Amino acid sequence: MLLACDIGNTTITWGLFDGQTLKAHWRISSRPQKTQDEYRVVLLDLLRAAGIFLDQITGSIVCSVVPALTAGLHPLLESMSHHRPLLVNHTLDFGLRLDHYPRPDEIGPDRLVNAAAAYARSRKSLIVVDCGTATTFDVVSHAGEFLGGAIAPGLGIAAEALSLRTAKLPKVELRRPKSAIGHDTVTSMQAGLLIGYAGLIDGLVTRMQQELPHPAIVIATGGLAPIVAPECRTIEEVCPHLTLEGLELLYRRENS
Repeated sequence: MLLACDIGNTTITWGLFDGQTLKAHWRISSRPQKTQDEYRVVLLDLLRAAGIFLDQITGSIVCSVVPALTAGLHPLLESMSHHRPLLVNHTLDFGLRLDHYPRPDEIGPDRLVNAAAAYARSRKSLIVVDCGTATTFDVVSHAGEFLGGAIAPGLGIAAEALSLRTAKLPKVELRRPKSAIGHDTVTSMQAGLLIGYAGLIDGLVTRMQQELPHPAIVIATGGLAPIVAPECRTIEEVCPHLTLEGLELLYRRENS
């Protein structure tokens, strides 16, 4: 079995694959201050709950945008599974051309993984919207060229900033408001956040579509996608496990 690990700024997502089938997945808080021993206990508990023993893990792959956590979790996975994890970087076989990006080493590995997984699904022009700590937009041409994209602050960051940087605005639950016109402080904030971010996404996607020679499929992923996507006119599909699927694809390509 393959253990895939996606280390983000807010959460770490784990996926367990039997062949190409995602058998189990978990999401835990991303905390660089945690020790290897703490993460070892958490991971062993997750595997045990799924009925999996360490000797069933035949390989692992790590995608990380948090160097401090990479330094701890990469050797931890190696010591636990006795297999050296594959660490995602821009030199792997993504099935994409990166020559439109002058510095491919600067592209977030999670963005490349998402783009690779989405393009392998459709083989068409596409825009991937990842609704996580940041909201990222990644564009792939019909010919499989990674064209670039856009990066905006994430919905969670915006909600946190509202409550931290203002004296009287509270922390609110990120949930769909009944209307764009809020009738109290909480619903007004929810309208501004959810519907406002939907407008941001639709606006950027529309501009990107205008710059492309072919209409692009728009796919959303990330922990906040199920909340934001229903408010968006441009998102056609939500793929909650797109990054994990991309990690399995990369591992298979590198070991074929």
